Amino acid sequence: MAMGSRRIRIAGAPPASALMLTLLCASWVLAAAQNYSAIFNFGDSITDTGNLCTNGRPSQITFTQPPYGETYFGTPTCRCSDGRVIVDFLSDQFGLPFLPPSKSSSADFKHGANMAITGATAMDAPFFRSLGLSDKIWNNGPISFQLHWFQQIATSVCGQSCASYLANSLFVFGEFGGNDYNAMIFGGYSTEQARKYTPKIVNTISRGIDKLIAMGATDIVVPGVLPIGCFPIYLTIYQSSNSSDYDGLGCLNKFNDLSTYHNTLLQKRVDIIQSRHRKTARIMYADFYSGVYDMVRNPQNYGLSSVFETCCGSGGGKYNYQNSARCGMQGASACASPAAHLSWDGIHLTEAADKQITDGWLKGRYCRPPILHS
Repeated sequence: MAMGSRRIRIAGAPPASALMLTLLCASWVLAAAQNYSAIFNFGDSITDTGNLCTNGRPSQITFTQPPYGETYFGTPTCRCSDGRVIVDFLSDQFGLPFLPPSKSSSADFKHGANMAITGATAMDAPFFRSLGLSDKIWNNGPISFQLHWFQQIATSVCGQSCASYLANSLFVFGEFGGNDYNAMIFGGYSTEQARKYTPKIVNTISRGIDKLIAMGATDIVVPGVLPIGCFPIYLTIYQSSNSSDYDGLGCLNKFNDLSTYHNTLLQKRVDIIQSRHRKTARIMYADFYSGVYDMVRNPQNYGLSSVFETCCGSGGGKYNYQNSARCGMQGASACASPAAHLSWDGIHLTEAADKQITDGWLKGRYCRPPILHS
């Protein structure tokens, strides 16, 4: 289905008494009117809702331990958050149930599925073996695997007649690339060395988008990578005594430069793909970087009082992050007000921050074009 031909479904005409309110709240009407029958999500720990834990909840995985999940679920759910993640808020927006992990053997996938899995990369395992980094990839769930999982689910849900079903589904493809760079950087590669592989990583992501379109996807959100130089894990491990290594807000320049380079290439590739499929698909670039960076720059606008201090962790100091006592490990504890923090565990965002990001993607501040449309 072409972007311009999507029909809007409204449950019923508003009563006359509500007409003026409806006109004044145009953005609300837009949100209420648009409909997707399913959501399919791909990615890594930022949006994993349980794939890594489908075969149990091993105690060595920190995010299967309290206080993960405390804000919304009251218990750990295998989400790397104190509560809901972006895809949960998208499900809420469109009146759909939370997405079941694609690896679940008993789930109902009629309203979509979540292929995201913690530790996922864009590149396949042979790429990391060629760089001598196979020991840095502890979970093999790259793009190629996730596309295969999706294909299996689509076949089971709609058989050989998936066109209308997939055309009325929202796809979120990523973010991808974050763990590829983590593997290289934590494996001893400089950001300059990692940058040489960015074109390959972006090419792999773009091929994945093309495959989704070939399968029948029409509405695809493609997030860029985060400003990793603003996250406590990087700020702690790569602290510098040289002030020129930091930007005016306190983020590490070289890591954010790598993220920016990735995102620049990805945006260009998204534009190319969109131009090829202008009449049949709607590709939305979600600016993850700007959404998070704006919270760092203007925390008061988002109700945040802390952007660099980890809410759940140990170690104190400016960042409250310690690799050997991360959230969910002995010695770590959660802050009293996660909603006032940007970072939950030093690596992932809080539920409150994820909600802000989702709002920006839905309404267009950090998504081009916005997910919600007329």
